[in-house]
Amino acid sequence: MASPLYRQPTRSEIIELAMQENHDADIPTNAGSICPKTSPDPFPSPEKGHNLSTAVLEKDVEKGSPLESLSSDDEEGTGAGEVENPNIVFWDGPDDPQNPLNWPFTKKWGTVLIVSAITFLTPLASSMFAPGVPQVMKTFGSKDDMLEGFMVSIYVLGFACGPMIIAPLSEMYGRLPLYHSCNMFFIIFTIAAAVATNMGMFITFRFFMGCFGGAPLVLGGGTIADLISREQRGTAMVVWMMGPTLGPCVGPIIGGFLTEAKGWRWNFWFVTIVAGAFAIISILLMSETSAPVILERKARRLRESTGNDKFRSKLDTGLCASDLFRFSIVRPIKMLTRSAICAAMSVYVAITYAYLYVLFTTFTAVFSNQYHWRGGVLGLSFLGLGVGSLVGQFVFTRYGNKIANKHITRGDFEPEHRLYIMAGGGFFLPIGLFWYGWSVQAQLHWMVPIVGTGVIGFGLLMTFMPANTYLVDVFTVHAASAMAANTVLRSLAAAFIPLSSQKMYQKLGYGWGNSLLGFVSLLLVPIPFLFIKYGKGLRARSTVKL
Repeated sequence: MASPLYRQPTRSEIIELAMQENHDADIPTNAGSICPKTSPDPFPSPEKGHNLSTAVLEKDVEKGSPLESLSSDDEEGTGAGEVENPNIVFWDGPDDPQNPLNWPFTKKWGTVLIVSAITFLTPLASSMFAPGVPQVMKTFGSKDDMLEGFMVSIYVLGFACGPMIIAPLSEMYGRLPLYHSCNMFFIIFTIAAAVATNMGMFITFRFFMGCFGGAPLVLGGGTIADLISREQRGTAMVVWMMGPTLGPCVGPIIGGFLTEAKGWRWNFWFVTIVAGAFAIISILLMSETSAPVILERKARRLRESTGNDKFRSKLDTGLCASDLFRFSIVRPIKMLTRSAICAAMSVYVAITYAYLYVLFTTFTAVFSNQYHWRGGVLGLSFLGLGVGSLVGQFVFTRYGNKIANKHITRGDFEPEHRLYIMAGGGFFLPIGLFWYGWSVQAQLHWMVPIVGTGVIGFGLLMTFMPANTYLVDVFTVHAASAMAANTVLRSLAAAFIPLSSQKMYQKLGYGWGNSLLGFVSLLLVPIPFLFIKYGKGLRARSTVKL
């Protein structure tokens, strides 16, 4: 059952793969895991009650560790190295057809396309009906400005809650059951939103749409990492990441014309039809890709067929359900409250992300009041934001990586080098807010504020992307927990901050209202500069424990 000798994975490979799978690197990937041993048994089993948390919690999470090759299992890792114990179950050689990396080309890339399509649809649903908000308010007989924004932003609150449960469940049961069950529940609650008869029902169903719609955002990166080799993974990851970037901006463009033609409920019927088609395709064509789950099933079959209870998966660390849930929920909270780096970056990202939903919830009112746009044309008001976000993603990918790679080549790379592009890009957000606000206030040609929103979209991406990569480089083994902390805070901010946006514009006008947002974002601009100067020293003095 043991596999032949394999190349020992490097520490950086294990961390990178774990990050793409949305969990910390002390939970196994198909490359192994990085975790200190707390018992002499290198392959503990759940029946023994083995618990890794005590040792893991003693590590300082901000000091990190060098990205070096793991030379043996008695260092900080359990990789796919040489296996001598005949009871250890691993792949049957490098060409084992059960290994998702060895699946046929069409099966691998077909799965990637399905996952990317689902990942595009669920963020698209977050804002697709935004142009139809006035119709929804009229249908339910409401004039509450707060509810007008909340019915849009409540979806992203689900993004904060759902993944905290989905992530540990996927470690226990695999990715495929979570894809199928979350797809089904997403469809059910989308239908429920389409037939809702009052505002309370509608908002509740929108929340659960967000909870289950967040599944592909949690699982997609790991699925791609399961299937595609490291050398070829870049293209697939770029395609997959386009969904969260473009989906919320493309959705209202479709929704604007659909609302005009069929009414606001058809936004949800449209999503239901497409999601249903994707669900059927995924049931027919997708297979489990998680290496730890596949190997655990293989070990279980061997235990049942041979009667030998000693068979254990190579990637089994004995983590129980309570460990997985604690790592998924408690660790991010501790990081947010105990780490200055995680807290500061998360606050910066949360405020800027909330601005995105301030715009989503107000574009319809702004362009209908100031420019008298009606019907499907209202959806086009989101176009500038989408184009700006796309340009921002390209610029960061091209130049952010170029800066980091230069220092990596020179051998003097520090995580703070990720922040150089954020330090410059941060100025675009307040500039865009001033531009957009005052051009709308003065009712300049509609193209002027649209370009302003493009500058905002560019500034948003130049904040999100560097902040995320910085957190990954700082926290390494526990990067997924840092990212989860970031996600929770930004989702809460995006759900609740936009609730006051309509009243803000009523009191201050579009010029001073957006200027207020711009001044707040301007106050945040020094954060990357401070970390560039003091971040290394702050990390060296860190005493943050999980």
